[in-house]
Amino acid sequence: MKKILLILCTILACGLSAHAKLNVVATLPDFSSLAREIGGDKIDIVTLAKPTEDPHFVDARPSFVVSLRSADVLIDGGAELEIGWLPPLLQNARNPKIEIGKPGRLQASQGIRLMNVPANVTRAAGDVHALGNPHFAADPIIAKAIAQHIAQSFSALDSVNAAFYDANYKKFESTIDAKLQEWGAALLPFKGQNVVAYHDSWPYFAHRFGLKIDIFLEPKPGIPPSPSHLVEVIAQMKAQKIKAIMVEPFHDRKIAEKVASATGAKVVDFAQFPGGMPGTDSYVKLIDKLVAGLVAALK
Repeated sequence: MKKILLILCTILACGLSAHAKLNVVATLPDFSSLAREIGGDKIDIVTLAKPTEDPHFVDARPSFVVSLRSADVLIDGGAELEIGWLPPLLQNARNPKIEIGKPGRLQASQGIRLMNVPANVTRAAGDVHALGNPHFAADPIIAKAIAQHIAQSFSALDSVNAAFYDANYKKFESTIDAKLQEWGAALLPFKGQNVVAYHDSWPYFAHRFGLKIDIFLEPKPGIPPSPSHLVEVIAQMKAQKIKAIMVEPFHDRKIAEKVASATGAKVVDFAQFPGGMPGTDSYVKLIDKLVAGLVAALK
C-alpha cells in the first residue's frame, strides 16, 4: 500500500513540475511588459526596476537576490544600462541557470544594431555607454523583435507551452503592425521636426517616427543642466522654433518648465516604461500615450 502511495505521489509531483510556471525576472518594466504579453498565465514575473525609476540608478534590495536565485529566466538589456547595479546582484544570487550563454539568460539587445556607438569612452563625455545607446525598446519594431526572442526562449525552456507562446507572439506582432500604421500617420505631419529631450533616451523612437532629437537639457549624458548650457539651449530652441521638450518622471521637471517658459515650447511627459505614466500599463498603451502627447505639443 505504501509503495502504491509513493508511486502515486511521484506521478503527481512529476505532473505538477511539468506544468509549473516559469519564474521570470526582468530588470526593466518594458521587458517585463513584453514578457507578460508572451507568457500570460504560464509565467510568474518579477520586475526589478520601478517604471518611474532612472534605470541607470536602481536601488538594489535583498529581495532582488532572492528572486534572481530562484529564476528560470532573466531578461536584461545586455547593453550596459543596468551595469551599475545588476552585476553584484547576480554575483550574490549564484544562479547558474541565468548566466550569460545559458538558455535562461535572455539579453534583449541580442541581434539589435545599437545606435550612437562611441568611438571612445571617457569620463569627460558623461554617462556614455560603450556598446551604444541602450534605450532601444522605445522603437516598436525593436520591441517586436524582443518579444519574438522572448517567445523563442520561453518555448525552449517550456516546450509543453510552445504553441501558446508562439500564438501570443503572433498576436502581439499583429497588434504592433497595425498600431505602427496609426502611430506613423499621427506623427507624419511633423516629420523632420526638432524636439528637445532632457536626456538622450529617445534616438530609436525618433528614428522610427522621423523626428530629430539632438538638443538636450543635459550638457552631457547624466550631467545635470547648468545655467550656461540652458542659455545655449534656449537660444537654439528660439532659432529653430522648437515646440516640445520631452521629460521623464525622474527628471527635474521645473528646469524643463523654465526653458519652456522662455521659449514658448510645451513640456511633454515621456516615460520609457509601461506604468511610468497613468494609463500606460502595457507597451502599446505607453506608445499610444507618447505619440498623443507629442502630437498635441507639436500642433
